[in-house]
Amino acid sequence: MPDIGRFHPQIVHFVVVGGVLGLPLYWLAFVRKFRVLRLTGTILLVVATAASWVAVKSGSQAHELAERIPGVGAAVRKHEELGEDTRDLFTGVLLLELIALGLAWKAGGPERSVMDVEVGDMGAARVSTMRFAATAVRVVVGITWTFGALVLFETAEHGGDVVYSYAGGVGMRTGNPADVKHLLIAGLYNQSRLERTNGNHADAARLVEEMRIQEPDDPAVRLLWAESLIQDRQDGRAALDVLDSIPAQDPRTQVRVALTASSAYQLLGMTDSARAVLQSVPERWRQSRFVQERLKELGGS
Repeated sequence: MPDIGRFHPQIVHFVVVGGVLGLPLYWLAFVRKFRVLRLTGTILLVVATAASWVAVKSGSQAHELAERIPGVGAAVRKHEELGEDTRDLFTGVLLLELIALGLAWKAGGPERSVMDVEVGDMGAARVSTMRFAATAVRVVVGITWTFGALVLFETAEHGGDVVYSYAGGVGMRTGNPADVKHLLIAGLYNQSRLERTNGNHADAARLVEEMRIQEPDDPAVRLLWAESLIQDRQDGRAALDVLDSIPAQDPRTQVRVALTASSAYQLLGMTDSARAVLQSVPERWRQSRFVQERLKELGGS
């Protein structure tokens, strides 16, 4: 089988949608007026089951690199085990549903159930028994499917932990080296914010500096560097020099540059210049909450 590990995120969505959306439709079909939903529920069960086999295969191919990240191995293995349990449960549910379909077909049609037999219809004893059996099996299908949906939820939650708590696979899915750098930049950015929040300004500055080394020409990184110079190193003059090197950008970035420049001027004790740089922002963006709050702090509008 070809390597489909990179498509694991897309494939698992078919399992989730089919397994979760089909379940309430299947239960509603036990009510006579919603009987038409049973076929839809069964089709979604088939989709979820087929996709679960492909998801397990793609996950096995995708986890090889992720599992080598320090600390992520146990989380990956737990997710893999739950994925296999989900696949096996949905396979069992589908087999039971096929049995129910066979019994219902013999009783007069795949949509038939015991609720279709009139009380006192003793002449249809065999058909009644078939329909009762089909309904009983479908109840078991519904119960087992419900349990399978809970296991599916747990599987998805552990998969989310692998991605969002351990960054397992992030930056490696496409095989593009640029994506690995994106992961590095994201890690440096988030860690720098955490260090600053905890009052570790020297460490925050060091992490932002590493970002600047990795992406020296990125305007967004330059802006972060200017903000770090103000917040972590209290160097407003150097921050203004960095801001002057940032090329013209979209309006939102221009607002951020103006806000950062305003902070730099305030740090230098140049309050009039801090107000002026904000008042130079186009009227539409000057009315934004951030600009208005900053002007209020500076004693201007």
